[in-house]
This record gives sequence, C-alpha cells and structure tokens, in this order.
Amino acid sequence: MPRLNGPLSAAENPLMRTLPDARLPRPYTGLAALAILAWSLSGCGGSGTGPVATIQPAGAEPPQAGVRLKGVSLSPLTFQGPDFNEFFALAGQSGQIVEWVGDWDELGPASDGPEVLAGLRERFKYQPVFVAAVYDQSKGLLLRPLDAANLQSYKTAAVEFARKYRPGYLGLGVEVNIMWEKAPAEFEKFVDLYAETYDAVKAVSPQTRVFTVFQLERLKGLQGGLFGGRNDASLAQWELLERFPKADLVGFSTYPGLVFKDPLDLPADYYSEITRRTAKPVIFTEIGWSSQTPAAGWETDEAEQEAFVRRFFQLTAEMPVDAAIWSFLFDQPLGPPFAGMGLISRDGRKRPAFDAWSAAP
Repeated sequence: MPRLNGPLSAAENPLMRTLPDARLPRPYTGLAALAILAWSLSGCGGSGTGPVATIQPAGAEPPQAGVRLKGVSLSPLTFQGPDFNEFFALAGQSGQIVEWVGDWDELGPASDGPEVLAGLRERFKYQPVFVAAVYDQSKGLLLRPLDAANLQSYKTAAVEFARKYRPGYLGLGVEVNIMWEKAPAEFEKFVDLYAETYDAVKAVSPQTRVFTVFQLERLKGLQGGLFGGRNDASLAQWELLERFPKADLVGFSTYPGLVFKDPLDLPADYYSEITRRTAKPVIFTEIGWSSQTPAAGWETDEAEQEAFVRRFFQLTAEMPVDAAIWSFLFDQPLGPPFAGMGLISRDGRKRPAFDAWSAAP
C-alpha cells in the first residue's frame, strides 16, 4: 500500500479554488458511450479560496515491464479537503494507480486537474495515468472542431505536459472506435493527430508509454443488451487496432454488465481474445460492473459485482496486462447503468468488490 505523507490541506489543494467555468477541470470519462461525468469540480465539492500551494513537477518513475498495476480513477466523494484526502488513502489500499480522464485541452496550462494529479504523486505514492479525449461519446460530438488550430493546440499541450511531468502513461483518445462509428471523417483526422503526437511526446519523454483506448464490447461486435442494438460478430471492429501501429500499449474500457447478465456468462476467452488480435501489452483504463439493477430483467447486486471482479482477474491472469483501472472508487452521481458502480457507496461503506479488487494480484 502506498505510504501517505500526511493529509492534504485545503490550501494545498488547487482543485478547490474558484475558477471560471471554462477552466474547471472535469472528471470526464468514456463510460461505454452512455454517460459522461459532466459535473465540474466546483459543482461536486465546494469552492475553497485559500492560497494555492505550488506543486512541483515530478517525473514519474518509468513503469516496470512485466509488472501488473491496478488502481482507480480520480473519483472522490467530493473534492473538499477531507473527502479528497480520504480518496487517496483508500485509493492506496485498492492499488498503485490513480487515473485522470478528461478533455485533451486540460493538458494545457489553463487547467489544474492533470497538473494536480502529476504533482501529488510523490506525496501519495501512486503511478498517475492520464487519458485525454477529443470526443464526447454520449452526445456523439467532438469537444471542439479538429481544425488546424485545435489540432496544433492538442499536440502542443500533450508535448509540453510530457516534457514537464514525464508521465509513465499517457493515453490519447477515449473509446476511439465510437468516434469511428459516429464521425468517420473526424476519426481519420484523429488518427493523424495521434501518430504525430506520439512521435513528439516520445521525443521529449521516451519512457512515457503512449496509447489510445477502445471500447472493448463494441470492438467485439457486442452491441446488444443495454447498448440497445444486437450482438453480431460481423460488427466487430478489430481492424481498427491496426490504425495505431505507434502504440506502446493497447487501451480498453470494458463494461460487460451492459451485455451479460451474470459474470459467469462471460466466455473463457472474453479477454484473452485480445492477445489473438495484438501482440502489444494491454491497459484497461475503465472497468466496471454495477451493484444496482439498471433495468428490468438486468438484476444485479453487490455479490454479483464482487463476482465480476474475481472473474475479471481470473480471465486476465495469463494476459500481458500492464494496468487495470476500476472506473470509480466512490459512487458518482450517475444514473443507470452506471449508478452503484463504485467500490464504495456514497455513505462510505466499502462493498465486497472493494476487498476483492484490493486483494487481487
């Protein structure tokens, strides 16, 4: 478990200061294209206005090859001081990673979220993971046009962030196969942006592992169940992996509870199929199974959530997984099917899945 060097005071927490809305960092995430955390930090945690501590850049230790890490996304109950500190203490019990997923533009100088996560790694002893998005899956819209100015801005932001913080992991793109489905012309621009940014980031931070992220269920052609379509192998999108040859890892989000009603229904090769499609190591940037029934006929509970955690580690035991990240440590204010997906309820009760996740190798 990471060693904590003392609690973080309100004055030391730049996430608690009041900023113009356009500059508020957001805990954005793909969430299987059905939900995005649209709440801002001011809206879910107060507005401390004390002095802001200087957070020094701290280059992450390069990830060790062959060592599997696990962790959670940056998902405290609120961003107020006590809740923020409690998050890092409990995140340390659940793994070695804390992940930020958000608007690519927030890698630039106008926002605090990624900077805070990079700067606090020495205090709380975790490996930060950063995943930057250009597309809003729930709305089927780009966060901003992929015109020449924005493409250059994205590239510059990623390179300068990598130069300053030397992150161990940097994801460029969230569930990009959904962008391919809904905005194919923009996807082609993203492919070029990714390749150019990969080269530029590696030039300033060679140890950074750069990757993009796919939504696994849709990549496999599983679009039935709560996705609302049909499961059809002919809809598989595995060929999209080949569009990103410059990748140190291949990233996936996975929410099989949107397609399967019981963790035991997952085929034995549900995850190992990935190794037949790519020889690269894997990072699971979003993993989730709800503890609350999302719809009639899709009953679930905390025992089933725990069973999925155990099933996930069983099915990935022999895979080259660099990191596995559960989407939420604490329940977030989301509706079905993502309500109740946290390892901890909003009243602070650890679910059985928390212990199962923490104990997993």
